Amino acid sequence: MTTVYDVPADKLIAKAATELKEKAEITAPEWAPFVKTGTHREMPPEDPEWWYTRAAAVLRRVYVDGPVGVERMRSVYGGKKDRGSKPGKSVKGSGSILRKSLQQLEAAGFVAKQKNGRVITPAGASFLDGIAYTVSKENQ
Repeated sequence: MTTVYDVPADKLIAKAATELKEKAEITAPEWAPFVKTGTHREMPPEDPEWWYTRAAAVLRRVYVDGPVGVERMRSVYGGKKDRGSKPGKSVKGSGSILRKSLQQLEAAGFVAKQKNGRVITPAGASFLDGIAYTVSKENQ
């Protein structure tokens, strides 16, 4: 059986994002077009559908790394902050974006909360494995 580990992450995330757009529980908040994804960014994302791409990436990250919490996910989605003439410094990504994405994925039934973080549910694993199967068939 094809799993998330067997296909390229970029193709899996792009396909999962298009599938998540059809879910009623996954919707971009009203502030999504204006917000930066972290303090290390200068501008908001240019892609108007970036929320679904981030939700798909978060779902994949929970599948691969789980159980994970928001704080650990912030480290994953952080980056290097440009501080002018001073050396760059590593900073964390936006916690609010990740928290809202995880809450929406919980409402959709793909992620569940446990004592030590969020984990993928059987429905979420099945969803991602099905997408991985279709991606592997497209690449052949």
